[in-house]
Amino acid sequence: MFYRLARAIVYSIFRFFFKIKIEGKDKIPLNKPFLLASNHLSNLDPPLLAACCPFKIGFLAKKELFKNKLFGACIKALGAIPLNREKAGIGVMRLCLKTLSTKSLLIFPQGTRGGSLNDPFSGVGFLCKKAKVSVVAARIHRADKTCSKRLKFPRRGEIKVIFSLVDGIDDADSYEEITLKVVNKIKSL
Repeated sequence: MFYRLARAIVYSIFRFFFKIKIEGKDKIPLNKPFLLASNHLSNLDPPLLAACCPFKIGFLAKKELFKNKLFGACIKALGAIPLNREKAGIGVMRLCLKTLSTKSLLIFPQGTRGGSLNDPFSGVGFLCKKAKVSVVAARIHRADKTCSKRLKFPRRGEIKVIFSLVDGIDDADSYEEITLKVVNKIKSL
């Protein structure tokens, strides 16, 4: 209930404040959990992607966001999994796999906002292979122009989100090969 209400509010704010274009929403599987892998341009990306998905989706969030007890409790209720970026341990991967057994999960292969997709973390490949789920690639365009590290406040503008199912993933692929296929799909959108 809280998630749906928050999603509706966030989506309304995004539609009012930004001109949002969504392509490929029909590529999102509706009947089973999947891994949503996206580029990461701004702080707006997790709520933007969650608002664009038709159902609840979990996500990884840096542990620093949980320092404020109220905010931490709020994002945890929305499906956030705390992540220590210095040493992402097996515990986090177990939580991700548990999440993927019941609902979809958002992950950013570049690891951090503004990071390079040319040097991705292989967690995407690991989770895809271990959870045996499909991967939906998402590409966010122009969110860094509306909400960047340099801006004190977000500014109006157009944001485009494109979704596409990543095909060609084989059981014999390594974590790195899967990650590369996912990243190449994101780059192509």
